[in-house]
Amino acid sequence: MDPDQQLRNLRDFLLVYNRMTEICFQRCTSNFNYRNLTMDEERCVDSCAGKLIRTNHRLMGTYVQLMPRMVQRRMEEMESKAAVMAKATEAASASETIGTAPAVQTPINPPPSTQIIPSMTEVAPVGHDSALKPPGVEIPADSGGIGISLSAPTPITPTTENVNISELKEPGQS
Repeated sequence: MDPDQQLRNLRDFLLVYNRMTEICFQRCTSNFNYRNLTMDEERCVDSCAGKLIRTNHRLMGTYVQLMPRMVQRRMEEMESKAAVMAKATEAASASETIGTAPAVQTPINPPPSTQIIPSMTEVAPVGHDSALKPPGVEIPADSGGIGISLSAPTPITPTTENVNISELKEPGQS
């Protein structure tokens, strides 16, 4: 038996014992003048405690007998509910495929809008509705037989210049 189960059993026992003690004490004690119980109080306590213990044993015996049937009944109820839910889900999916509205609809939220950030580069239109031609290929013009010659692009590299800070100041400032 695991420690949690043992702790629960001990707690249950102490609750029953404390309740029994409280009930029997209230029923049987009448005279607080003596330290020991009188004969009448002792008989009352024995009778009261015995009655409560026998009742508790009888109740536990009945509980042990009925518990398997109760568990079986709950399992059957859960299985029947699961079967009903499965049939309802099956019917809902069948009605969706046919085109009828399902009994229960869940709202579908649209995805968050995405903002398209424009690119920093621009693309020039391509002539003659043709695919892009590699550099160095001539594309004839429509009028007058004049052709356009394309050459390989030259890479652009940034240059650094020495800039005088005094030149950057606005006029009128020193």
